[in-house]
Amino acid sequence: MSTIADTLKEMNVEVITISTDTVFDHKGWVEQEPLLKGRVKFLMGADPTGKVSRAYGVYSEEQGVAFRGRFIIDPDGILQAYEVVNLSMGRSMDELIRQIKALQYMREHPDEVTPAQWEPGKPTIKPSIKIAGKVGDQIPKGSYSYW
Repeated sequence: MSTIADTLKEMNVEVITISTDTVFDHKGWVEQEPLLKGRVKFLMGADPTGKVSRAYGVYSEEQGVAFRGRFIIDPDGILQAYEVVNLSMGRSMDELIRQIKALQYMREHPDEVTPAQWEPGKPTIKPSIKIAGKVGDQIPKGSYSYW
């Protein structure tokens, strides 16, 4: 069974998780939590002082923990996308994969942009002043569910 970590590795993506938990907490989670046991195939960073979390703007001083943040940094070290959600809210790994595929496509095709909900094989747009206000006309009808 392929995991999200396997999929990301196949996409040449390096994953590093960082939390305000200690390395000891991480070890306990990985060894005891059925959702993680034997499935963690990425680096886990401990940030018990909140220094990294503060640098990324996700640290809650009031609660003493980090909000859930996801940061996509390209091979040049440039932040391309990020998402920060409440501590109680889960994130969509399918959306993470979709965003990475879109960013990788745009890196290979710098003269194109990907519309909302873009997936590989779907039409893209070549930006131009000529299409301002008429972007929807650039996409074949039926290509996207919202069109």
